[in-house]
Amino acid sequence: MEYMTFVAEREEAGTRIDVFLAENMENLSRSGVQKLMESGHIHVNGGIVKPNYKLRETDMIDVEIPEAKEAELLPEPIPLDILYEDKDVIVVNKPQGMVVHPAPGHDSGTLVNGLLYHCGEELSGINGEKRPGIVHRIDKDTSGVLMIAKNNAAHQVLAAQLAEHSITRIYNAIVFNGFQEEEGTVDQPIGRNPLDRKKMAVTQKHSRHAVTHYRVLQRLGNFTLIEAQLETGRTHQIRVHMTYIGHPLLGDQVYGPKKQPFSLNGQVLHARVLGFRHPTTGAYMEFEAPLPPYFQQLIERLQK
Repeated sequence: MEYMTFVAEREEAGTRIDVFLAENMENLSRSGVQKLMESGHIHVNGGIVKPNYKLRETDMIDVEIPEAKEAELLPEPIPLDILYEDKDVIVVNKPQGMVVHPAPGHDSGTLVNGLLYHCGEELSGINGEKRPGIVHRIDKDTSGVLMIAKNNAAHQVLAAQLAEHSITRIYNAIVFNGFQEEEGTVDQPIGRNPLDRKKMAVTQKHSRHAVTHYRVLQRLGNFTLIEAQLETGRTHQIRVHMTYIGHPLLGDQVYGPKKQPFSLNGQVLHARVLGFRHPTTGAYMEFEAPLPPYFQQLIERLQK
């Protein structure tokens, strides 16, 4: 059981308690808060309240979070687009819509489920039972190249390369609006959005250094096809940085406009190139995944 306590500040007075907790507790939605309240795991000043209770200044909120029941992680015969594989590493091209590893609401159909079926027990265990082999990840609706470690020694070497920013990571994206410049760099720290804990933002508070280099590839009317190269690898980095400079990604309903054209299934973002030193030989290796059909078709549509 995990325990958390909050004290309502003056500016939070009048806020519904379910809204307040959903904004201040990572990985917990309003419906999740309401379920905890219904089961008696949330108290205000020692008593039970309803989800529509409006906070008063100095209210003390105690939250008990029961231990989650772990779903068994099972191998699944999911087709994988394998770009390279040897005894130490496997490189795959992840399709848009696939979750990398199990998470609440996604216990099956993930890349990890497919890797377990393909690799068996040949995956590193450093990141725990739920993320075997996973050294880095990309968002569910982002497609492209990922490297997976097949043993702990390889995992440690690859993770060290990520930490020292020596891995080549080049993405393609379609963003809103045109650019005056041909290329540029966004050097702004990224952390949790202080107004919405489920989102990231450029912020000076509790943030980490983040750098994205970008250049224009094609101007497509009200949109632009860009190439973005990561110097660091923060959560949602390209999406946050491009929104910060006025160019949110097409299809991104989290950081961009809520109403999006073209009936897309998420942000138009593809991890096209990944380069790293082989964990055993030290030789530099680079892999490229072509743009997925929907991405290429969208470019052709915008060109017309």
